[in-house]
Amino acid sequence: MLRKIRVLVVEDSLVFRELLVQNLNKDEGIEVVAAARDPFEARDMILKYQPDVMTLDIEMPRMDGIEFLQKLMPQYPMPVVMISSLSDRVFDAMNAGAVDFVAKPTSTERRAIEEFIRTELPVKIKIASIAKIHRRRTHAEVVNALHIQKPTGKCDLIAIGASTGGTEATFDVLQGLHKDVPGIVVVQHMPAGFTELYASRLNERCELEVREAKSGDIVRPGLVLLAPGGDQHMELIRQDNMYKIVLKKAPKVNGHCPSVDVLFSSVAKHAKENAMGVILTGMGGDGAKGLLEMRKNGSHTIGQDETTCIVYGMPKVAYEIGAVEYQEKLPDIAKRIYNVLNK
Repeated sequence: MLRKIRVLVVEDSLVFRELLVQNLNKDEGIEVVAAARDPFEARDMILKYQPDVMTLDIEMPRMDGIEFLQKLMPQYPMPVVMISSLSDRVFDAMNAGAVDFVAKPTSTERRAIEEFIRTELPVKIKIASIAKIHRRRTHAEVVNALHIQKPTGKCDLIAIGASTGGTEATFDVLQGLHKDVPGIVVVQHMPAGFTELYASRLNERCELEVREAKSGDIVRPGLVLLAPGGDQHMELIRQDNMYKIVLKKAPKVNGHCPSVDVLFSSVAKHAKENAMGVILTGMGGDGAKGLLEMRKNGSHTIGQDETTCIVYGMPKVAYEIGAVEYQEKLPDIAKRIYNVLNK
């Protein structure tokens, strides 16, 4: 039998902490080895129990979760899943080294909370347990690494797909690009509500304009359109000699909504050789088939390599089926995009 994933729960609310422990222990693949009410208790429990994964709240007394991560990760890097209410502070946690996050249930009903703990959270913990922990690059490191020229080649748009670890990976790529690049469409697996906060954060920190997509949006140079989290897929159509966004409510594809495959397939159909596809870190295979369609229809395609992925899942599947034309380390993807644009 496989060894259970040893989990440390860090949560200041006694009631929620006990619910986390009780319900996570019902999963056959998980064992909660300890529970702490604050980072000071957590520090001692990490040393004593050496957990495989830690779940961590952001808002806590004495020291919040982000400050704890900033102190912990350089000394004791480990997979961390944040449990967060709707706030852009969760992206500070991702930047500090957390692998992933889940949205705290808005319902106060015990049944709804227990359902969340038994279904969504265990999946994130299991993915985190196989994740690789990397040091995050600073903005200065990204910008200083680029020596690029204005794009001259023909490419009308760039489509990017990512999942676990993708918030930081996508940021890394986008901050290496300038306003002279074609329009960009992005699917990042993320809970509803957080995509708007994420887009706003990217908009403040990148040279490009970034916002959450709406149906009817027109893809144009220097603009990044991020698929909203929730129950809609994002597709691309060509209309009046322009590329436009269509959001459609539909069942999940590959377990996700929005799905990278849905976006990539629409790009393959309507943009063909005038597009570029990029697949980044993430669990599973969402986006691989769509990226293969893009490549078969003439698009250039890029996949993140294993050494720089938090989870080498989506790019791995894409590479193995022949969907990836260029396999690159994360720090080199922005440069590769410009190289392809200058062909």
